Amino acid sequence: MNCPNVKECCCPKVDCPNFGKCCNCVVKHRETDSLPFCLFKNNDGDKSVSAYYRKLKERFEV
Repeated sequence: MNCPNVKECCCPKVDCPNFGKCCNCVVKHRETDSLPFCLFKNNDGDKSVSAYYRKLKERFEV
């Protein structure tokens, strides 16, 4: 069953048991201290913390 809040899952890992299930995906990534791909869909999937901060800076810096 897919998460009712998801319109389209952008994760390329379609074989993942959590594909399209955002709630389960967030729990899994929280437990593994990692970040989900959907946060980086415009960054070639770079899930590093430095890439995350760089994207936030780009987004919110005026």
